Amino acid sequence: MSSNKVFLYFHTIRYLKLTQIKYRIYYLIRNQVRKVISFSYQEKEIANTYNSIFLERSLPASKSIQVDSLKFSFLNLEESFNQGIQWNHSTHGKLWTYNLNYFEFLHTEKITKKEGLDLIWDFIKNKDLIKDGFEPYPISLRCIHWIKFLVKHQISNKKIDTFLFNQLLQLVDKREYHILGNHLLENGFSLLFGAYYFNNKTLYKKAKDILLSELKEQILIDGAHFELSPMYHQLMLYRVLDCINLIKNNIHFNKELLRFLRIKAEIMLGWLNQMTFSNGDIPLLNDSASNVNPTTSEINEYSKQLGIKSEELTLKESGYRKIKKGNYEIIVDVGKIGPDYLPGHSHNDIFTFILYINQLPFIIDTGISTYNSGSRRNIERSTESHNTVKIGQFEQAQIWESFRVAKRNHPNILIDSLEKIQASLNYPTTNAKHIRTFVFDNSQLQLLDEVESSLEAKAFLHFHPDINVYLNENQVISDNATIYINGAEKIELEEFHFAPEFNKTFLGKKVVISFYKNLETLIILN
Repeated sequence: MSSNKVFLYFHTIRYLKLTQIKYRIYYLIRNQVRKVISFSYQEKEIANTYNSIFLERSLPASKSIQVDSLKFSFLNLEESFNQGIQWNHSTHGKLWTYNLNYFEFLHTEKITKKEGLDLIWDFIKNKDLIKDGFEPYPISLRCIHWIKFLVKHQISNKKIDTFLFNQLLQLVDKREYHILGNHLLENGFSLLFGAYYFNNKTLYKKAKDILLSELKEQILIDGAHFELSPMYHQLMLYRVLDCINLIKNNIHFNKELLRFLRIKAEIMLGWLNQMTFSNGDIPLLNDSASNVNPTTSEINEYSKQLGIKSEELTLKESGYRKIKKGNYEIIVDVGKIGPDYLPGHSHNDIFTFILYINQLPFIIDTGISTYNSGSRRNIERSTESHNTVKIGQFEQAQIWESFRVAKRNHPNILIDSLEKIQASLNYPTTNAKHIRTFVFDNSQLQLLDEVESSLEAKAFLHFHPDINVYLNENQVISDNATIYINGAEKIELEEFHFAPEFNKTFLGKKVVISFYKNLETLIILN
């Protein structure tokens, strides 16, 4: 291993929680021991079938999931299995394989009871050959989707229930304390569904321990999920709502979690509603993509069905700010990239912003198209893929591989009002500092950038592909606004790949502004 790689590992590991390190070592040793002694899970028989629970109507599967006979489409990539389903299929990357093993497709509108059961039986028949599908994260999601499907169709089958129960026991054995974050929460949600389905006190205690501790930790005071991805926030809120649905409509365990989950759902819903643009779009900040989860509108309808009201809090702890003036809406990021011990879904996007004019996207985030390790993933997480400033060749944080971050610093908010926001950031790998000021008026937006470094800096503005943009000396001309740039050494118009969804990109235009020390960008709405 090179000295540079050692350096990256050191500055990545030093931010981890002791719990993560302890469980990583524990699972590593335990797995090696189990290989030596030829360990295998011993299936436990259950006496009866257990599906005497009730659920109100939940939400259908994501519209991006399509199933037609043995043809599956996830993440905008399609695969046909004419010779039988290959549950380990890896051509499209691990996230696609995960989606195949989640079984969320059981809730698509076209799939019948018989087709769903056939797919469940096929999975059970091939269980000894399946690899990725028995990692704890896909186990968690699969158990939830199986239970919802079995309950909906009133299916009672001892063999299926026995297999389902043993998956939950495997999940207990492999809870993701080495990762934490949304992974551990999914473990908890799944165990709660299993506890109610099997009326099992052991599963309930495990679920309750996870949900109480992790939701307290992961849901910030302003209602945001702490990984700071609107996409994952939608998903975590959807799961909380499903758990409320489960507890509200069943008598097991005295409904003791209900009030706690309702409080979390209300503030999470409030945050989501504040962060959603007037046209229903979520900002594609950090690892976020469209058409993965239910929309904000659908989540609001589901919340209303369950009697959950949105609690409006002031955006603060998440580091995001939403300003609405005149005909524009802007979301500004002046927070840290994510939780120090779990920045895997973070991007180099400090001081970025997303601007909508007349409820349409104007200046946007580039989004994500893949989780696969490689140049595309690196570019989409880089500083130059966001509407912020890059100093020299240095990144705001040492983001590396698909989900790792080494050295990083947090911004310092200096002014925080509806008229002006100012914050500073010290770069972690060079002696440089960036101060950005946003000034908001009803018909214009002013950005002031100050760089304390002798290095050349570059500011980036990414425009939605529907926006026509051209340069005229120090002006950027478009249909919706004219942008005046003062202090630039050079202004260039380049192309970039906008990724609103996984594996779907469109060419858009971005402005690259080279400058030293000071830059003023004035956006005047037409």
